Amino acid sequence: MIDGPYFVLTLLGVLGCGLVAGAFCAFSTFVMRALAQLPPAQGIAAMQAINVAAVRPPFMLVFLGSAVLCAVVAVVTFVVWPDGATVELLLGSALYLVGSFGVTVVANVPRNEVLLRLEPGTPEAAAQWPAYVREWTMWNHVRMIASAAAAVLYTLALT
Repeated sequence: MIDGPYFVLTLLGVLGCGLVAGAFCAFSTFVMRALAQLPPAQGIAAMQAINVAAVRPPFMLVFLGSAVLCAVVAVVTFVVWPDGATVELLLGSALYLVGSFGVTVVANVPRNEVLLRLEPGTPEAAAQWPAYVREWTMWNHVRMIASAAAAVLYTLALT
């Protein structure tokens, strides 16, 4: 059984991964659909504004803080090697670090950077918008599932 400071770290990991999964779920289930239904210039401008707003402290604290927590939980798990929860903790950490944080870095952020350089009202931007929405959303599904699965695995580790 996990207890003491290790319990608190794991519980914070559940909370962080769950909050990130919820944010990604909102984008996967209705935000991107709504943006895709707008005229391309409006959808692009809205997503550009969202991408700028996302890199502010409130979301970044939860997103990056969860990555740090997952890394700490993984390291502590290797050191402490708790009875009965090792697999859940290591797998939960890996899912968040690779499936949420890693996918963000290699798939979503590069697409956001390309989108940020587009002029919303141009034909080039309008032509790129459908592919952006499709690809960005696909990778967001991965991030959502990985974050939710990490929260579930951390929760199982606490039981």
